[in-house]
Amino acid sequence: MRAGCGPPRCTCVPARSLLSKGVERPEVAREEAPPSQIALVSRARPRLMFFGEGNAETRALNGKMYPHPALVFMIQGRELFVRALAENRRPSANTRLFNAPYWNTDAHGRVCLGSMRVPDETGIASLSAWETAYFASEFTHPSGAVRLATHPGGFLGLWSTLAGRKRAFPVKFLAESKQMLQELVKSAL
Repeated sequence: MRAGCGPPRCTCVPARSLLSKGVERPEVAREEAPPSQIALVSRARPRLMFFGEGNAETRALNGKMYPHPALVFMIQGRELFVRALAENRRPSANTRLFNAPYWNTDAHGRVCLGSMRVPDETGIASLSAWETAYFASEFTHPSGAVRLATHPGGFLGLWSTLAGRKRAFPVKFLAESKQMLQELVKSAL
């Protein structure tokens, strides 16, 4: 298969367009002026992860491949929000969102940018760079009192069991965010 063939790994759109049913292929839309809020729906897939070197347990997890759930990334100004999806498909306005199972992400889905090399632009063309930068940064700390996963071993137990795993991310361990997509979009305005 040629590079670039196959199903798209993400869909980049102005965030409000995720709340409407009109555009089937929004990734081909051209932007004239950068929208104030942009969203990216990223398919579930394996990704490399980096963890801060705070203790032996996180050092053992650092630099390995892990399966990840489908995600919604949203940029509002220079802030990044991320939520997880239980299904690997484009969400609707009423799709229930889950807490992204990552450190550096608070109860509202807001990401502490820490060591992340934030792209200079926030337009549709830069969305994949935001996603790449997110996973190229280190996950270093929990952000507030948010339940990141329902795994019996907690956050570190979840990622310990997933290291090098070839199967899909077990969505049964995603923690409820008590938020739908439309609420995420509206809350960040």
